[in-house]
Amino acid sequence: MNDINHIITIAFAVCYYAVSLFLVRKTRFTTRNLCLCGIVIAMTIILDAIRIPLPTGATMALGSPIPLMLLATVTDYRHAIISGWVVGILVMFLNPIWYPVHWGQFFVEHMIVFSCLGFTGVFGTDKRYKILCGMALASVLKIIGHTLSGVLFFSQNAWAGWDAWGYSLAYNFSQNIPLCLLSAFIVVILPLRTIRVVTAEGR
Repeated sequence: MNDINHIITIAFAVCYYAVSLFLVRKTRFTTRNLCLCGIVIAMTIILDAIRIPLPTGATMALGSPIPLMLLATVTDYRHAIISGWVVGILVMFLNPIWYPVHWGQFFVEHMIVFSCLGFTGVFGTDKRYKILCGMALASVLKIIGHTLSGVLFFSQNAWAGWDAWGYSLAYNFSQNIPLCLLSAFIVVILPLRTIRVVTAEGR
């Protein structure tokens, strides 16, 4: 069973990084873009440190996906993917809850669950239904990253009578589904067109 879990995880990670690297291959940054990404990275790290404890033992970050989802929606989703990678690195040093228990956790969880939020804009941002589809994809990728990490690296914490998959699914669903739904709702109700104009080049 462990071999199957490793194969599933490796296949997912390889596919994710292959697609992500392909999408960002020609990304360019202006000084304005870099400043905006820096602000988003800082906001994401701060929001991720504010956590609400849940009955399952998990903790839900207070709106940490919002800055990266918003960046992907109002500017360039590729900038959000790259910013997510930076967040995945920095949280290890700035937030004790993200200290990896195994080097593989860095690639399965840290570098995926933040950068995937950039996929919010992958279907386009001119229509709200496209943004919602992107948010759904980003949320699914985030939950998969967390769940696979839980199966491989935290199965020893499983509750009595629970296997690794059941525990990881219950634990991560309890924190990520409400978080992603709340974040998506907040982003969608924001005046995205106005924010897009304000953050545009030369405005």
